[in-house]
Amino acid sequence: MARPRAISGARDIPLDHSWTVALTAPGACAGPAQAMALTDWIAARAPGTVAQALEAAGRWRRDAPTPLHDRDAWWRLALEETGRRRLCFEGLATFAEVWLDTTPVLTSVSMFQPRTAEVDIAPGATLWICFRALGPRLAAKPVSRARWRPFIIEAQGLRFIRTTLLGHMPGWSPQVHAVGPWRPIRLIEDGPLRVEDVALQASWDEAGARLELEATIHGLPQDGRLECAGGSAALEPLGEGRYRASLGCPNAKPWWPRTHGDQPLYAARIVAGETEIDLGRTGFRGIEVDRGADGRGFALRINGEPVFCRGAAWVPPDLVGLASDRAACEPILRQMCDAGMNMVRVSGVGVYESPAFFELCDELGILVWHDFMFANFDYPASDPGFVAQVRAEAEAFLKGVQGSPSLAVLCGGSEVMQQAAMMGLPPGDLAWPLFDEVLAQAAASFAPGVAYLPNTPCGGPLPFVANEGVTHYYGVGAYERPLADARAAGVRFAAECLAFANVPQPETLARALSAPAVHDPRWKARVPRDRGASWDFEDVRDHYLQRLYGGDPYVLRRTHPELYLDLSRKVSGDAMTAVFSEWRRAASPCAGGLVWLLKDFEAGAGWGLIDALGEPKPCWYALKRVLQPRQVLITEEGVNGLAVHVLNEGPEPLVAELRLAVFAKQAGALIDVRQAVNVPARGALELSGFELIGRFFDLSYAYRFGPRAHDLVVAQLLAPGGETISEAHHLLGPPRAGTGEVAAELRQEAGGWSLALTAERLQPYVHIVDTAFRPSDDGFLLIPGETRLVRLSSRQEAGGGTGPQGEILALGGRGLGAYGQG
Repeated sequence: MARPRAISGARDIPLDHSWTVALTAPGACAGPAQAMALTDWIAARAPGTVAQALEAAGRWRRDAPTPLHDRDAWWRLALEETGRRRLCFEGLATFAEVWLDTTPVLTSVSMFQPRTAEVDIAPGATLWICFRALGPRLAAKPVSRARWRPFIIEAQGLRFIRTTLLGHMPGWSPQVHAVGPWRPIRLIEDGPLRVEDVALQASWDEAGARLELEATIHGLPQDGRLECAGGSAALEPLGEGRYRASLGCPNAKPWWPRTHGDQPLYAARIVAGETEIDLGRTGFRGIEVDRGADGRGFALRINGEPVFCRGAAWVPPDLVGLASDRAACEPILRQMCDAGMNMVRVSGVGVYESPAFFELCDELGILVWHDFMFANFDYPASDPGFVAQVRAEAEAFLKGVQGSPSLAVLCGGSEVMQQAAMMGLPPGDLAWPLFDEVLAQAAASFAPGVAYLPNTPCGGPLPFVANEGVTHYYGVGAYERPLADARAAGVRFAAECLAFANVPQPETLARALSAPAVHDPRWKARVPRDRGASWDFEDVRDHYLQRLYGGDPYVLRRTHPELYLDLSRKVSGDAMTAVFSEWRRAASPCAGGLVWLLKDFEAGAGWGLIDALGEPKPCWYALKRVLQPRQVLITEEGVNGLAVHVLNEGPEPLVAELRLAVFAKQAGALIDVRQAVNVPARGALELSGFELIGRFFDLSYAYRFGPRAHDLVVAQLLAPGGETISEAHHLLGPPRAGTGEVAAELRQEAGGWSLALTAERLQPYVHIVDTAFRPSDDGFLLIPGETRLVRLSSRQEAGGGTGPQGEILALGGRGLGAYGQG
């Protein structure tokens, strides 16, 4: 809420189309007088980037990006407006000079700082912007020496420049350079009222909802009032056009993350006679940080209730255009909701997110952990000019998200303290004024109801230890620890975790990456790695394939390449399932885990849970099966057998039936027991498998008295009507492609299409191929002899037409059956 959404009598004119752009050598044109002679202009839009315009003109390819920081980029627009206006730039990347005709208007030296100027527009005027080449500035001799140099970032001069690190981290992201007006440009014609410097704070506590406002309002015609949620409070004049109001909202209800309740939002406005100022919508929630009984943890309480935060890290969905409007963000955020996630982390390597992003998170009930845009570098915190830039960008961002109930955590940046500690610098000898003072003060002033952390990871004798504060947990993952490390490490909160080279669905590879895995250069170029490391994240995935399944990945991919890819798809999901099952159990000290990364930059085996085409990967489906608010989980407890956990995060008690069943490969349960459960709201239940079956049976095959008699243990949480709420599996032995077929029955009901699947024998991995419909689950296990119902929803990109029609595949691509017409 940096600015009012609408003011009576004012006009807000977006300058979004009819731009043209031309490129020159650095410094070739000093100003518009010289740029007028340029002839090679191409069409562009704002918000937009040079890469986006070049791609549209067929002069640049995202799969083979060419550098853009070695040229000046000139943008021009013939203005239709005339008269006195405010010219507002919400983001210019990065060193920009602006003219109206040949008159200088402003300069910008930060991608993250909005700029505004008052202008008088003559008829026929042209707006010019020159984005100066970043390359010469990166090559300049540094003004101060860094105490450490992060190897993952190519250009060390970026520590002095306020721009995104994306595009400058080989092995992490494509080398797409951000150049251009990446956020909207607007002209504002003020009406009789002008509103500035709005401060809006919504809160919830034992007394209920309260809205606090302070703003400068020029030209207020009479006494005004603040209105929200059926309440009204008079504006109190403070002098010099400054007003404040404090409004209790007794009719308002609390806002909750989607896993824990509803998301009521209320319109806020200032009313003075016939004049109205729309302040947008807000919600009321209270946030507390719970450090635990030992004072060393990190957990969130929302409205007094503990919340297990789970989700993934976010970077811009499209590196080329950097779009962050509703159309770009909504499909991905809805996929987070569908997977049971309730938190998204905007990482310090990216960009500050837009008001549209926060409005969506408010509506969908997704908590936002937002880093300030700092990562890895030893930033020049002793430079007054740099600090002033940082303060200005932080205040501009925070003013833009005031009143957003989804904003839960602000963090000074990513892996700065860790980088220093891993370089051997003693943590006790380091001061962090940028994070402990400048950004902390900005957060306290403009987001007082939001949790603040100076950096992540942080806490403990070294910032990256897992059992204190907040960690980036890669014990299971890059450090190749056994799955049991997820418990042994005592993780309190993982702001990053579980990075694997996650293999997309075969259909995505067929469309966008026709290259053999793993060593084809086209494939390997899209596998993430740390710059300079002797391994990549595909090696990490192969390590767990061998550790968990016993096969040799090298031999497997040569002799059975399709089976290798399917097992690779499955193994990262199995690792994530095991870790989150461990962390979500009631006795775990862990209060949250955010997977790195939500969505891939380009098609391939990237970190993303969702591929670059927007298709969920098998690991996304695996997480969906363990992250729901009403959930059953299984954990292995050594010689104590298996534990079954029932979780209920919702506001109402859970009355259900718990089923524990044991199977071999063929149909028919060896053991099948059921027990009524009643789990209170926000409650959890843990039961021993031995207790549930009422006798000894070596469920986990820990005792090994003779040959193993079973292959699968299943826990199901069943609704009173018999529908499956949640299901968990413990598979003994490595997954093997099952024999037999799968009977598929296509059903059409009022709610849409569904597919009923029944397997003759155990199928540990089933993939549904349907070009027009997306399954609600995929890469799942089929219990022998039992029917599983999978919902099918139309893919928007496929358009209308016929009903579902597809194929069912087993591990390795063997056909199990088909459904639909033909």
